[in-house]
Amino acid sequence: MFGSLLRFYRERAGISQEALSLRIGFSKSQVAMVERGERPPKDRFVPSADEVLGAQGALLAIAKELKASHFPSWFQEYAEEEAKAAVVHWYENHLVPGLLQTEAYARAVFNCHCPPLDDEEVGDRVMTRLERQKLFERRPAPVVSFVLEQIALTRPIGGSHVLKEQLHHVLSIARLRNVEIQIMPPDRETHAALNGPMILLDTAERRQLAYIEGQNGSFFVDEQPHLGDLFARYGILRAQALSPEESAKLIEQVADTL
Repeated sequence: MFGSLLRFYRERAGISQEALSLRIGFSKSQVAMVERGERPPKDRFVPSADEVLGAQGALLAIAKELKASHFPSWFQEYAEEEAKAAVVHWYENHLVPGLLQTEAYARAVFNCHCPPLDDEEVGDRVMTRLERQKLFERRPAPVVSFVLEQIALTRPIGGSHVLKEQLHHVLSIARLRNVEIQIMPPDRETHAALNGPMILLDTAERRQLAYIEGQNGSFFVDEQPHLGDLFARYGILRAQALSPEESAKLIEQVADTL
């Protein structure tokens, strides 16, 4: 809403994003991201824009109600459901999932973003990702499980030092009583989830929900029979993967080689 209002006053004043950026002392990309709702306005952005655009306090008033989020817009709804979920099941096939990432690993992941993110945006997204991990500290504790492809343990995102720290962190989370982590070995001849990653939730209201993320966005699955199919696939995945105990031993072995 703030971004839409900013765009309205800017266009009413006949000022381009570039011209506005020069007059308020922020980059054109920052103005564009604020208008799209991808970044909250910071520092003197709001009062400067309100004055330059002749908004007569309208931008200042709505900014007081602004709740900043560094999640991409297409991820926001999922993050809200995840934070209060009773059960989270996660299958990931190419990297350590966000809920398990260390700060250094998360930073390395965001530094791989294409097109590149600026340093401030990387920092904001890392902070937001780490805040999501408060899920593990919640009471009552949610039930959480992960099935990870073995490549996630060996892909050296951030370098060997970062990966080793990351694997030790995974092991520490796996020791929590409400968490189980399993590894899918690469030599299996059958695999129940060749279509890719998925996250399955039992929401706070005990409603089942699936979340699928791709290259350009994401979507929820909340209707049968597709929802039931995804939960069935995850159940088969857990049977095909190594046990939590075997998985922990494998993670330790990989960490020891780094």
